[in-house]
Amino acid sequence: MTDYPEKTCTIDRLVRQARLVKATLAGEKTEQRRDGVYAYPGETFDLEGRTFEVTSVTHDRLGDMTDTEARAEGFGDLDSYRSLIIRMHRGMEWDPDHLVWVHRFRAVEKVPEPSK
Repeated sequence: MTDYPEKTCTIDRLVRQARLVKATLAGEKTEQRRDGVYAYPGETFDLEGRTFEVTSVTHDRLGDMTDTEARAEGFGDLDSYRSLIIRMHRGMEWDPDHLVWVHRFRAVEKVPEPSK
């Protein structure tokens, strides 16, 4: 998919929760699911002085999520991911058919500027 809807939020809000920022900085988190599009592929965001690039954005069903993808979200398994999401969003039920935007990203190594 290369046609994306208009963003619903800014990229700087993609990864916000302190535990997940820490997991991203440690290389343990490489995906973020959101109800809307926060970034397009190729865009970058910074966390504590490190830069990350969004490599892909897909529209996926929650029910297709696996333990591997939950680990890429910074969780031990799918059950722990699901539990936190339900706690964070009061009144929410886990709907396997609910579509979310999956933002995948990687750390970008900054190239040192040449000395003058």
